[in-house]
Amino acid sequence: MELPLCCHIGAPHIMVSTALPAFIMGIVNVTPDSFWQKSRFSGSQAAEAALAMVADGADIIDIGGESSRPGAEYVSEEEELKRIIPVVEEIRRYSHCPVSIDTRKKNVMQAAYEAGADILNDISALEDDGSLAAYVAKTEIPVILMHKRGNPAIMQKDTEYQDVFAEVNGYLQQRVATALHCGIGNDKIIIDPGIGFGKNLSANRILIRRCGDLCGGKYPVLMALSRKTCIGDMTGRQPQDRLAGTLAANLIAVQNGASILRVHDVRQTCDMLRVLENFTE
Repeated sequence: MELPLCCHIGAPHIMVSTALPAFIMGIVNVTPDSFWQKSRFSGSQAAEAALAMVADGADIIDIGGESSRPGAEYVSEEEELKRIIPVVEEIRRYSHCPVSIDTRKKNVMQAAYEAGADILNDISALEDDGSLAAYVAKTEIPVILMHKRGNPAIMQKDTEYQDVFAEVNGYLQQRVATALHCGIGNDKIIIDPGIGFGKNLSANRILIRRCGDLCGGKYPVLMALSRKTCIGDMTGRQPQDRLAGTLAANLIAVQNGASILRVHDVRQTCDMLRVLENFTE
């Protein structure tokens, strides 16, 4: 499996490949308030965690300086830059692993790109900052477009849908069309149904089962299920005890078309995918 990830440090526009059934994106939260305490890092700790994930088999590292857990408040551009940029710079001293930046802001993405980052992971699907799409098109970096309802502070107050697949699919199709209109390459687009972002358990289950059908199966699908509330709803476990449930849900997602798994537990996810590969014809 290959993805056209623009890795501009060392070798521009290389194809990143994996022998496993999906790519693994390791989560590095440079925040004090992410929903799982063990996923919170700061300073050199964050870069060390990222490099450990690379050693464990991560194909991509995703760095976020603004928590998007349910109930979280957005942070300033200055605070986000202060949290993210030193981590990108430190990773780049030791690794050429593709780095994704979880941000909604053009200035943050630009500074991160100049420091060595490669991919934009935008939970607003290019809606929150009107100048971001043009920057993505200009730099030719891949972009992850995610569906959500409202902002994290209020998103779990509105979780009812007439047809969740139709609504999420329609939104993602519309955001893809906007990205293409802005000059972003068709091969630079990744989609994410936004598990847990304004969705209840029933909606999340439908999207996990049908993730490969989104946008007609034309774009790689990222699934971010790691230790989330929906895993807790299905298992009755707290975040620290949701690893087994996460691995099961991620396996089901890959079997149903997911191309990228965004996870806290890289080594265990790698093992799961190795086992799945042994049963994939």
